[in-house]
Amino acid sequence: MMRTSSTLPLVLVVEDDKGIQELLRFTLVCGGYQPLCADTAEEAEELLRETLPDIALIDWMLPGKSGLALIGKLRGERRTRSLPIILLTARGEETDRVAGLEGGADDYIVKPFSPKELLARVQAVLRRCAPEFVKGTLRVGPIELDTVAYEARVDGRRITLTPTEFRLLRFLMASPGRVYTRQQLLDNVWGDHVYIEDRTVDIHIRRLRVALGARAEQMVETVRGAGYKLIASSELHPSER
Repeated sequence: MMRTSSTLPLVLVVEDDKGIQELLRFTLVCGGYQPLCADTAEEAEELLRETLPDIALIDWMLPGKSGLALIGKLRGERRTRSLPIILLTARGEETDRVAGLEGGADDYIVKPFSPKELLARVQAVLRRCAPEFVKGTLRVGPIELDTVAYEARVDGRRITLTPTEFRLLRFLMASPGRVYTRQQLLDNVWGDHVYIEDRTVDIHIRRLRVALGARAEQMVETVRGAGYKLIASSELHPSER
């Protein structure tokens, strides 16, 4: 999966009106996001084959395939099934809003909209769907992960992680105490379009434990017959929290 080198949340913008597209791009840049723009659903699908954004803003009335049809396709594919999506449209009737939400959108913005409303809704959807991107810093026990600065620390000491180890730790820290199978980790950390073996997860878990060091390596727990989890703070001994 290709991603840009920027640590800013990546926003896919699918809008054929160049004026609105530029407004969206400018607003997102000012709000601390990195926009990636497409004019049509087909162009967006090409981009999504190479890049998985953190959220997508999709116009309903696109030339050719509609935005709603694009959303339906994305929801039908495992790789993009959980992609946060906001539908943009001039259609503001209740029946239209219901159709958009039932069609797979996480939120719905009626044109014209203010830049402040747009940023607030993007923030809210990311907070619901991917809290690690918005929260900035995740903390579980002695482990601290800064998803903006792309830094990891244990007891305040910075540790070095590879990009894959960082994504793996971020995913586990987003839901401490939850057990994930190897397949779930492959799908969410590597992407289901990458053809790798389950054994790869075991190797990266082992490397992650080494990177965490003696103080925190035991927090990445193997659940026999099920998978892996990051021990929640409530499960730690008081002296380890």
